[in-house]
Amino acid sequence: MKGAAQAAAKVAFQDAINLAGWHVRARRVGSPNVDGRPGGAAIELIVIHNISLPPGQFGGRAVEQLFTNRLQADAHPYFAQVAHLRVSAHFFISRDGRLTQFASTNRRAWHAGVSRWRGRDRCNDFSIGIELEGTDLRPYTAKQYARLARLIRALVCRYPAIQAVAGHADIAPGRKSDPGPAFDWARLAAESGLPQRFRKLA
Repeated sequence: MKGAAQAAAKVAFQDAINLAGWHVRARRVGSPNVDGRPGGAAIELIVIHNISLPPGQFGGRAVEQLFTNRLQADAHPYFAQVAHLRVSAHFFISRDGRLTQFASTNRRAWHAGVSRWRGRDRCNDFSIGIELEGTDLRPYTAKQYARLARLIRALVCRYPAIQAVAGHADIAPGRKSDPGPAFDWARLAAESGLPQRFRKLA
């Protein structure tokens, strides 16, 4: 039992969020597109997104470049449409499960845009944004689900005021569709071990 407990403690540490709001094992790439949460707003919501640049193509550094304002508009025909955007997310999970963090969870990342959840606008104020490398219609990978489940458990442990996990489409219906029908909410619930109450719509 002692060995099992030590192993569990090691896993928990590897997925911990420290007091400064950084995942202790994530690759850290600071984005300039962050600011303070208004009035010390509590973190109550986790929002799941997807992204791929160019759309449907995986790998490369384009997402990182977008979130750090370094995406070259002439590098691909699609990039001219998005290179001017000033956006970010707290976390990005690649297809192979690698975790990159762009903003401290104590800060406000610019991921939700115009949004509403349980009658409250401006979801960036009180949420954490997690981007999955993917598209609405292509299945996500087992490594992504495993990493996402561990990350959500760590976030709920660090921020006990979190009440729900929602998709971008849930907080911006009609404007956004991610993470899309390819995302398996039941699988996430099973792997994360979180109660059903965490899966709430806006």
